[in-house]
Amino acid sequence: MQVDAVLVLFCVWLAGAAGRMAQSRGPKLETYKQSRSRRETRMDSGGGEKPGNPIYKRSPDMTKSLVTKSEQLLRIDDHDFTMRPAFGGPPIPVGVDVQVESLDTISEVDMDFTMTLYLRHYWKDERLSFPSTNNQSMTFDSRLAKKIWVPDMFFVHSKRSFIHDTTTDNVMLRVYPDGNVLYSLRITVTAMCNMDLSRFPLDTQTCSLEIESYAYTDDDLMLYWKKGNESLNTDERISLSQFLIQKFHTTTKLAFYSSTGWYNRLYIHFTLRRHIFFFLLQTYFPATLMVMLSWVSFWIDRRAVPARVPLGITTVLTMSTIITGVNASMPRVSYIKAVDIYLWVSFVFVFLSVIEYAAVNYLSTVQERKERKLRERLPCTCGIGNPDDMMIDPQITGYGSMDVNTTGNYGMPENGGRQDRMLAQVSLNDPQITGQVQPSRAYVNVWIDTHAIDKYSRVLFPGAYILFNIIYWSIYS
Repeated sequence: MQVDAVLVLFCVWLAGAAGRMAQSRGPKLETYKQSRSRRETRMDSGGGEKPGNPIYKRSPDMTKSLVTKSEQLLRIDDHDFTMRPAFGGPPIPVGVDVQVESLDTISEVDMDFTMTLYLRHYWKDERLSFPSTNNQSMTFDSRLAKKIWVPDMFFVHSKRSFIHDTTTDNVMLRVYPDGNVLYSLRITVTAMCNMDLSRFPLDTQTCSLEIESYAYTDDDLMLYWKKGNESLNTDERISLSQFLIQKFHTTTKLAFYSSTGWYNRLYIHFTLRRHIFFFLLQTYFPATLMVMLSWVSFWIDRRAVPARVPLGITTVLTMSTIITGVNASMPRVSYIKAVDIYLWVSFVFVFLSVIEYAAVNYLSTVQERKERKLRERLPCTCGIGNPDDMMIDPQITGYGSMDVNTTGNYGMPENGGRQDRMLAQVSLNDPQITGQVQPSRAYVNVWIDTHAIDKYSRVLFPGAYILFNIIYWSIYS
């Protein structure tokens, strides 16, 4: 009996020990999630907080608090921002200033220009006022700008325009506690520029960028330059390859549309003067050299047809190529440009040099025919070829004595250039020559000098071209 009682007590002890071990191992078997949840519950209840432990003294993130949201601070949901400020009252003044970042291209063919600028608007909207102890403004991006009223500006006569979006939309909205608003955009715009090319390339162009409200007339929105002419600022590094930027200035006018009314319009004017040196090298100098090259034919013998004809044709074709190249890069305007006058007058000079040789050649042919007929009609023509043989008995041949200085040399000119006339004094007493009997002597003057045209051309062509250049550059420069 005692043994059985001892065994029962031992089994009871073992069962109690096993139960205690199971209870001690129970918390270790719970999951990490359950353990973390239990700790957070203990932290919220404050039962597990230990004094001096920094983990439990972390300050809350106030940016995630609903009380500090910008929409609630500005009371975005309490107002209808589809209406302009002070709707039904006087027109809202909107000041504008512009910072020109770059003037990219000027195109004569498309009659436009491309400009990148910062466009800033200033107005007051009391609906956006908020309490502030330090009077500091709040700055936002394009996301808030889409939820409030902003001026609906657009560029008149613009062809293309866009707001830069790298790396985000280049839009800035700054709101002050009293309701004043600054709205800034970075824009690239391509706008039309009506150019007068009648003095091209010696011209000066004035282009304008026009800013206007699309929907609001002057009864609802008063658009003005915030600081007058000082509202337009430019970067000193702005430069163009073909133009010199002389000045920027601003103006304000009213624009009328028959169907909608009057609108305030702001103008940005800038004056450009074209650089002439590029066109001197590419157009004027080559054209002048071609004209001077055509004058070389005046010093070439008129019998050298293979030399003079190709020279004239080459200069004419070169001038045609220069004219075609200039017009290919220009708009097809219906009026004459200054460069057209110069090129076409140069072309006429080159063409006249070819016509001059054609006249010389034709007159030479006519002269030879007359000379041949004269020799056939005269009993003896041996004295015509040599002035020293001109002393022939006038009773026999009908010729008189003529001085060498009077008649000159016939044939090839001396020193390669001097040509004089020969006066053939023909007696008309012989019926075989004249066909009738004349009681008196008659004289026939035969001009056999065709080099005189070349001699005169050597002076007239350069002189006329120099005179044209003096008149041209005095008018257009």
